[in-house]
Amino acid sequence: MPSAPDFPLLCPVCRSSLRPGADGARTLVCGAGHSFDAAKQGYFNFLVGKGTAFEADTAEMVAARFDFLSAGHYRPLAEAVAELAAPALAGAGEGRPAVLDAGTGTGHYLRALLDRFAPGRLGSNSTESERVEGGGVRPERSGPETVPLAAIGLDISKFALRRAARMNPEALNVVGDVWQPLPVADNAVDAVTVIFAPRNAPEFARVLRPGGRLVVVTPRPGHLAEIAVQTGMLGIEPAKDERLAASLGGHFAPVVARDLDLALALGPRDVTRLAFMGPAGHHLDPSALAALEAALPPSTSVSARFRISVFAPTA
Repeated sequence: MPSAPDFPLLCPVCRSSLRPGADGARTLVCGAGHSFDAAKQGYFNFLVGKGTAFEADTAEMVAARFDFLSAGHYRPLAEAVAELAAPALAGAGEGRPAVLDAGTGTGHYLRALLDRFAPGRLGSNSTESERVEGGGVRPERSGPETVPLAAIGLDISKFALRRAARMNPEALNVVGDVWQPLPVADNAVDAVTVIFAPRNAPEFARVLRPGGRLVVVTPRPGHLAEIAVQTGMLGIEPAKDERLAASLGGHFAPVVARDLDLALALGPRDVTRLAFMGPAGHHLDPSALAALEAALPPSTSVSARFRISVFAPTA
């Protein structure tokens, strides 16, 4: 677990700086005496005050996401996000580059970015199961990004953070509400990544340094269309690009966008995992999904269609 100086955190109660407590990295304290202890799984819970209106993912939804992503189906997406975020991080100047992964979930996407900047860690062709449980000699990776990142993974679900803290022990993993003021100092990070998660534009702009970048992943029309109806998944909102631009307007300007299409061949279990791991998982009946899984063919062709958009702060 990294120490607080690796990442300039703010107290979620009084907004003053947090620092390690008497027992080191497992406790964070502020000058006003507010104290936060790490859970035994390695994350901090910064949810304070009134409850959030955002519904956190359940343990079952998180488990489905972890298993699906660990199979590597979305690994090309994780690599593409890391590639587009890397220039802002590599150009951070003196000091350690820093990234905030807002809505980090199980930490798989942040893992790809951490690996890109970590000499001696696993390369891009390794699976997440090898990272979590593998032993032996870990292969070196090559590439120009050799300065380790300071990283924070933030998510509303404590169940997701339990997984993320194990996936990314070198990051600060925090349970927090993205719609509240972020527990991060002004001008503290070089990149903010948001993969299928809510976007708090004013707060993202506040925490980004000059020259920083916001990287956002959204689904495109036709995403998972082959299985959406039969599994009860939510459809893609109309005019999603326009809605994204409007939600960031006044704080960010578009820089570049890249479309990524993945042709997936999924077994029955991964089809139902894919349905259950997203927002529809809050409403789906597990017994109905189990019945669907039993009726599916051995392999189902599914098209995953993503847009990765990069934005620059306007102020």
